[in-house]
Amino acid sequence: MSENNAVKNSFFSYKGYPLVRKGDEIYYGNMYDNTVIWMQILDKTKVGNIDVASRIRIYQMKTDDTLSPVERIVKQSEKTSLYEALDISYVWLSRQN
Repeated sequence: MSENNAVKNSFFSYKGYPLVRKGDEIYYGNMYDNTVIWMQILDKTKVGNIDVASRIRIYQMKTDDTLSPVERIVKQSEKTSLYEALDISYVWLSRQN
């Protein structure tokens, strides 16, 4: 199995890019590409018994670890739903990588 297939099969994916969540942070994209997306869930709203993200900050970041964290940020945005955040993130990744 190639490295790309191993990565694709070991993570949940959305529109062909790996998607990993740790607490209120979501990482979207391949670390071997030029950029990835880092999302922070800032606010949640209760819908029934489920907490739903209601404010998400999105950063498109370069994967070059020789840059400072500030230099890595390509663009950023804020959205009011996870769907909107993933949708714009996919567009950013598709255009950049």
